[in-house]
Amino acid sequence: MPARPWFIGSEIYRHSRFGARHPLSIPRVSTVMDLVRALGWLSEDVYVDSPRATPAELARFHDPVYIEALIAAEEAQAVTPVQRERFNLGTIESPIYPEMFRRPATACGASLRAADLVRDGGIVHNPAGGTHHGRRDRASGFCFFNDPVLGLLRLLDNGLDRVLYVDIDAHHGDGVEAAFFDDPRVLTISVHEDGRWPRSGAVGDRGTGYARNLPVPKGFNDVEMAFILDAAILPLADRYRPQAVMIQCGADALLEDPLSGLGLSNNAHAAVVEALAFLTPRTIVTGGGGYNPWSVGRCWTRVWGVLNRMDIPDRLPPSAEAVLRALTWNRAAGRNPPEHWFTTLVDSPRPGPVREEVRAAVAAVTASPYPVP
Repeated sequence: MPARPWFIGSEIYRHSRFGARHPLSIPRVSTVMDLVRALGWLSEDVYVDSPRATPAELARFHDPVYIEALIAAEEAQAVTPVQRERFNLGTIESPIYPEMFRRPATACGASLRAADLVRDGGIVHNPAGGTHHGRRDRASGFCFFNDPVLGLLRLLDNGLDRVLYVDIDAHHGDGVEAAFFDDPRVLTISVHEDGRWPRSGAVGDRGTGYARNLPVPKGFNDVEMAFILDAAILPLADRYRPQAVMIQCGADALLEDPLSGLGLSNNAHAAVVEALAFLTPRTIVTGGGGYNPWSVGRCWTRVWGVLNRMDIPDRLPPSAEAVLRALTWNRAAGRNPPEHWFTTLVDSPRPGPVREEVRAAVAAVTASPYPVP
């Protein structure tokens, strides 16, 4: 195992935008890259410039006809009505934009590279990854491709047969679950907001036993996440005995996010990563959802700090603070950001009671045993 984790990034994200009004048209990966460098946490020997996945690599999961349609749509900057209907391209959620093939293909290339980097052991942070809604033959939920599925398949192709996938995005990891629903080689665990789009991921959805869903209520707090981690995720992991873990770290579960009703602080994300990242010889941590540029950048930068066991400063140095003060956001919350969004990576704790809905979900996913390979 290398002395330090690898960080996979790319400059493609710095100027690529889904469109002026799209929730993903905010600086996310570039902010994390700038912050970790400003903090002195990223040396060039552990930085990996992401390759772009080839059509052949993408076809390990995705329909070649869909891949070709996406390439053609990028070249033409247009789709036909038939393509829009068949592939969900050129819609409000999956818009036409200049890098609409190259950008998601780069995120997929990062997850494939991550799987190869950890073949013999190691840790990789891939903040551009986590596009967990993508389907084999169509775009879905802002996701043109599904890089976690491709990364998990590469881990399996590299010889593993027990991989744990844990998803703490506010939205159910439906595309990943569907890809491995009855596959004993991948145990998927998704913690997500109950009733939130795509309105899937009920407690009882488990295939042949290798999917676990923990839908949680609005206002989901740090204490409840700690309860789920200790009472469900870690016991399931202990029983499954994974050889590798992939953690999808969607920042839309944070209180400040505009597209969910959950109430976590980034302390919860840090705690989940701390608990899971060192369980196995191989760990890949991706990004995911997240639509507030400050909360996303601070959260995923803190995750990198956790993976490197860095001491988080009480107050950010001026260079890092400057990165955060340079951000803009056209939503109301971006017009007068609170001072701590500029000066610290650490949120104030967001405690609360463990509600009955959370206890019931944990009881349901841990009550009946499932096959162990």
